[in-house]
Amino acid sequence: MTGLPRSEDIVRFHDDGLKAPLEQSGVWAAIEANHLHNSRLWEQEDLARRKQAPDAEIAGNKRAIDHHNQKRNDAIERIDEALLVSLEKISRKKDARLNSETAGAMIDRLSILALKIRAMRAQTERTDVDREHIESCRMKLGRLVEQRSDLAGCLDRLLEESARGESYFKVYRQFKMYNDPNLNPAVYNEARRSTRS
Repeated sequence: MTGLPRSEDIVRFHDDGLKAPLEQSGVWAAIEANHLHNSRLWEQEDLARRKQAPDAEIAGNKRAIDHHNQKRNDAIERIDEALLVSLEKISRKKDARLNSETAGAMIDRLSILALKIRAMRAQTERTDVDREHIESCRMKLGRLVEQRSDLAGCLDRLLEESARGESYFKVYRQFKMYNDPNLNPAVYNEARRSTRS
């Protein structure tokens, strides 16, 4: 897979559930990292909502959530950087439209939708719930599939228009301040207090 990715290839990769890692560089390595961290983030979010787990386990889940969320956002930025390298020789038209959502952010949303679709499909296959639950989940599954199809079409359009110089996007840095010990006042103030005592 070279050049600009197509949404159908991304969706297929997401649906494979990381069973066959791409082990490539560039945009596909970043897409893989993004989906990996979204998958791990999903697992930790589920675990953090347990009611009978010890507080220490929930705190561990929260720290893992912060870690994977940071890695997920780093991967979004790498996706955009790699795509923009592929587009750097394209002459942008004078009236080119700036897209407020980046291609990387759209690919991230496709990843999350793949996880939602997988989880909702599992709900439709449960045998320990009533028919109403199954039917409700089937309806939600259909809506999620539609949303993913719509988003995939929007991603393809953005990349096609960008390749023609009609649209463009930028890398938008997330600057997750809560993960930076130099920018999170709760963390740096705690460190100051511990050095004084």
